[in-house]
Amino acid sequence: MLKKIVIAAAILLATPALAQHAHDDKGPNGGQMQDVAGVHAEFLPSGNSLVLNIIDEAGKPIDTKGFVASALVVSGGERKTVQLIASGSSLRADLPSALPAGSTVTFAVKSSAGKSGQAKFTTR
Repeated sequence: MLKKIVIAAAILLATPALAQHAHDDKGPNGGQMQDVAGVHAEFLPSGNSLVLNIIDEAGKPIDTKGFVASALVVSGGERKTVQLIASGSSLRADLPSALPAGSTVTFAVKSSAGKSGQAKFTTR
């Protein structure tokens, strides 16, 4: 009986981790990819801009109208939260300065369909 409870608990605890997973491959624009809020998100940091491209299962861009997103940027000992703005098939934000390599960016995304999730990336 205890064995069945342990197996059931392991399955239940693993399910959320499987729902959003990192992709080993790169996105269509060469960025890091993860699943978040029922879509694929491609992270493309560029200079002092954060860009999160939103893509469907077929690799086609999705209009981000109605999406809400923020990012927690951790670099060294500094932490900053920024709101992203929907722009075509991307969610974007500008930072005061460029992100150094090794910075961590955690996005909280809510889709226009009401699904929400988080994706965490490390700059290279």
